[in-house]
Amino acid sequence: MEDLDRRLRGAQGRHIKDVGGTSGGLGSFVLGALMMAVGGYLLLTHVTVTTGFWMFYGYNAFGLSLIPLLFGILLLFYNGRGMVGWLLVIGGLAIVGAGILMNLTFYFQPTSLFYTLMMLVLLVGGLGLIGRSLLPRG
Repeated sequence: MEDLDRRLRGAQGRHIKDVGGTSGGLGSFVLGALMMAVGGYLLLTHVTVTTGFWMFYGYNAFGLSLIPLLFGILLLFYNGRGMVGWLLVIGGLAIVGAGILMNLTFYFQPTSLFYTLMMLVLLVGGLGLIGRSLLPRG
């Protein structure tokens, strides 16, 4: 039995059940991670993500955001080593990416209060168990 216990301990003499280098407990950590994963999955499957038009003072601005990107690509075809072309391409991609993220709209699909509470309790309870498993037992 001592040999098995010695094998379960690492180089620093800690037991394999010691999560995060403390004597918190592997069981609480695994149960918390499982609860958090299930709660997070259920919550995220009930969210719908849509996007709208890019508006700038009432006008559609998506085409305007492509100008630096296209001009940078033009400069890169002319001179592939030009720093200005690369900066315009990277900046243009950043503008397009930021515009996409800024125009996303999230909707929570209608669901029962019981189901919503179950999702949130699983998610938050799992986070609590993970946090508790990282604390040393006293």
